[in-house]
Amino acid sequence: MELKKKEFTYKGKTIEELKTLDVREFAKMVKSRQRRTMLRTFQEIEKFINRSKVKLEKGNRIKTHQRDLVVVPQMIGWTIGIYNGQKFVPVEVTGEMLGHKFGEFAPTRARIMHGKLGVGATKGTKHKSKK
Repeated sequence: MELKKKEFTYKGKTIEELKTLDVREFAKMVKSRQRRTMLRTFQEIEKFINRSKVKLEKGNRIKTHQRDLVVVPQMIGWTIGIYNGQKFVPVEVTGEMLGHKFGEFAPTRARIMHGKLGVGATKGTKHKSKK
């Protein structure tokens, strides 16, 4: 018995069908908040896509500070360096990311890992010798 890998679809359309859509046509398929953002900034998104295609043809990496751009189908398969305030975090764009903003995939704050308490951290260890 062979298991078939399920093909990714977004609102009933395959990735190939989605890649043929214009940014404004794709905006009609996403939720209202993303649609509003995309229709307001579709020129910026198209400009980013065109610049990125040129960079990919030259063999350069795509880097951006624009954390508020919405992921559209033309970006699927790209690796984009998204700035988190300190460095560019490489993010591989997949179909599940459609309609989300870049900033969601490059966290600006590191996770806090709490370790053991040090000497002097509690009242019980304050007067112990430090040898």
